[in-house]
Amino acid sequence: MLDRIILGDNQFFGINHMSEEKGRSLSIRFKDTEAIIKVIDIAHACGVRAFMLNTHDRVATICDHFRACPSRYADLRVYPSMPYAHKYANSVHEKGLVGALNAFVFSGRSVGEVVGTVIRGGMSVINKDMIEVMKLLVDAEMRMFRGLHVPAMFLQNIVTDLLLGFGARDVFVAFADHVRKTYGAEPAFNTMNMPALVDFLLESGIENPIVCSSINKTGFLMTPSRQAYERTLTRRSFRPMAMSILASGAISPREAVEYVCGLPHVESIVFGASSREHIAETVKMICSCWSIEAGAAQLAEVS
Repeated sequence: MLDRIILGDNQFFGINHMSEEKGRSLSIRFKDTEAIIKVIDIAHACGVRAFMLNTHDRVATICDHFRACPSRYADLRVYPSMPYAHKYANSVHEKGLVGALNAFVFSGRSVGEVVGTVIRGGMSVINKDMIEVMKLLVDAEMRMFRGLHVPAMFLQNIVTDLLLGFGARDVFVAFADHVRKTYGAEPAFNTMNMPALVDFLLESGIENPIVCSSINKTGFLMTPSRQAYERTLTRRSFRPMAMSILASGAISPREAVEYVCGLPHVESIVFGASSREHIAETVKMICSCWSIEAGAAQLAEVS
């Protein structure tokens, strides 16, 4: 079962789809990883138990912190979103393709692990076999989440939508199979075109897929239209997760939450916030609209 309320991490890495100035301000505020952990702890105190984390380099330090405090974060669940495209682009630019593969695929591995990886995928890397490279990179990305509770693993929207455009059916199926068999997690997909992706995944034989996409009252980042999303939510069998519900601040929190919670079949909301007030307010509103009690005790402590 998916968590109903999930805190995303875009704000921690200076990502704001409406304002570059706000993005720069966030980058400055969260330049210290301890500032990120402080907000995560505030969200945890507000009843949030699930976090969607991109595979940004700094997330590895955050995961180290979680592992170092096992009793404090015993009920925490992490939803990785991979790959973090800028990390790979920067590494290829700095080290070249071979150097980047060495850094991400073989870094920190024992001799036995490296030999096993080469036996399984070495020739495929040389031959640029897309599916085997995908599996190797997924494994490399997942090392930072070792020992943590991971219910689902998300393919980042940049990669999802690129593969969707290429019609790379086999890659989607292989990703889903690898995630289930290797990590015992559910495969999941971020996208900027939910109607097209849902149709494609179902036609590929991926049943009841988890699909996270922008869903908001203004149609912000909803391709091709808000109406198309609403039709898909009504007519197709999948597990929808809503992100960008505030349309980067264009909609008031109450209006945004009431709209999304009123849609059929939406299972989870991923939201970004960085203050105690906004986190507590958003969690309270979602709990109220969905008539759920998750986090009520913790909310009382911070009200």
